[in-house]
Amino acid sequence: MHQADAHTGTGAVPPDGTGTEDTLELRLTEELLALLGDGSAAAAARTDAFALVGDPGGWSPVTTPAGAFQLVPVEPERDLAVISRWMNDPAVAAFWELAGPEQVTAAHLRRQLEGDGRSVPCLGVLAGTPMSYWEIYRADLDPLARHYPARPHDMGIHLLIGGVGDRGRGIGTVLLRAVADLVLDNRPHCGRVVAEPDLRNTPSVSAFLRAGFRFCAEVDLPDKRAALMVRDRAHRDRL
Repeated sequence: MHQADAHTGTGAVPPDGTGTEDTLELRLTEELLALLGDGSAAAAARTDAFALVGDPGGWSPVTTPAGAFQLVPVEPERDLAVISRWMNDPAVAAFWELAGPEQVTAAHLRRQLEGDGRSVPCLGVLAGTPMSYWEIYRADLDPLARHYPARPHDMGIHLLIGGVGDRGRGIGTVLLRAVADLVLDNRPHCGRVVAEPDLRNTPSVSAFLRAGFRFCAEVDLPDKRAALMVRDRAHRDRL
């Protein structure tokens, strides 16, 4: 299960049959107003790497059927080699498009680590072993928000499972549910967690569905046609 990153672009496909539940919220958040302001607030936000997302590394580990799991924020000096190796797996590269020398992955990480804190790259550590890569981000402050009816404090997740042995066994579903729960437990203003896996990546879409996400729409992003997936706080205990 692999999730590609969304990039800046124009145009959108409205959700099908989701009713008023996905009506566009036009109120700008304080964070977005600050980022669009004179730059001083944005500069201050950059001094705190977790200003907009929180600190996933401080979120308590969770017990899953596959073992204890926790998110650990990426440190390039420690983690670049393993993340780059995962990115060069053909099954991952087909969707992330970050294959190549370590500098390619390093640049991708740097944009987040030196940015304004709206996206935090993390390793997923299962039973003490780093085995997945995650990006926890503010979907309402991301270019993705141009392509769907975003709401203030929407959080988004990107995921890849690194080890071949961890794929196709349902672990992705288990971890997606666990991470979505972590986000909702630690970000009280977040009403829903969103994701946009490539429509071609049917194992990923299926894993999101099994993890309690609902399919909302097909969305045209600059680099892919995606399935907009949403997990609602209000429905988390019923799915």
